[in-house]
Amino acid sequence: MQRRFLNLSLLALAAAATSGAWAQSYPNKVIRLQVPFAPGGTTDIIARTIADPLGKALGQPVVVENKAGGGGVLGATETAKAVPDGYSLGIATVSTTAANPAINPKIAYNPLTDFTPIINIAATPNVIAVHPSFPAKDYASFIAELKRSPGRHSFATSGTGGIGHLQMELYKNKTSTFITHIPYRGGGPALNDTVAGQVPIIFDNLPSALPFIQGGRLVPIVVAAPTRLAVLPNVPTFKEVGLEPVNRMAYYGILGPKGLPKEVIDKVNAGVRKALEDPAVRKRIEETGSLIVANTPEQFAEQIKAEFTVYKQVVDSAKLTLD
Repeated sequence: MQRRFLNLSLLALAAAATSGAWAQSYPNKVIRLQVPFAPGGTTDIIARTIADPLGKALGQPVVVENKAGGGGVLGATETAKAVPDGYSLGIATVSTTAANPAINPKIAYNPLTDFTPIINIAATPNVIAVHPSFPAKDYASFIAELKRSPGRHSFATSGTGGIGHLQMELYKNKTSTFITHIPYRGGGPALNDTVAGQVPIIFDNLPSALPFIQGGRLVPIVVAAPTRLAVLPNVPTFKEVGLEPVNRMAYYGILGPKGLPKEVIDKVNAGVRKALEDPAVRKRIEETGSLIVANTPEQFAEQIKAEFTVYKQVVDSAKLTLD
């Protein structure tokens, strides 16, 4: 019996040594960073901004891959089911870890238990913007038009159950207005059709909408941000117009499947922080209107839990479904 325990102890020590050696060698090949939306949206912008400097910090390339569909669910599901070795990571958004799971009970992952949060890269303001042909150019006339013509107008989002969808549903609930939802397979396609005038209103993340706003192809109406933004000094926040519950920013972080080794979590977290020390990287992210966060895995996990709770309440109170 004593010899058996000795053998088991030796095996445990050997396993621990192997695990430690593996962790020290991570990464030793290309890391895939999956964006669960089409190219061109804010998630894609943030991912591509951080990927190259993160790869340099880790000593291996970080390759961005897009897998759109289901309001981000398809890509997030793939990340949740990946081997927990640190080579398949994903970008986490409010849509994939809070809004969509809140409205869709059939999603194949639990946002609170099936992922390993690593770091929140940045917080991003959201904006309601309209095509220049829309009969309103500021918030007062916008809300007046919606109340005057219920059901006449429609809004585009990155998909059913995404943050744009549920945050607009929250807005509609708080203002007693009715606007028809037009879901797309990602923020990029939704933005393109709004800019083209196919849909008059969009609820989008500011980084992807801002170039079109600055170019006069979209008109900003109201933003979700702590205070007015330097890039949009004349646009009020939701809080300013009496809608503080809607004044919620989006997050863009990195996570992996559940069971990710702590050593990998720590290395990726440190790698992102290192990447964000580069003034050029920070400038690129901040130029989109985003705020650098770079928090701990534990803090990011708490953010995910808080947002999921908020949007579950939105879904339950409005009795929203995917049908």
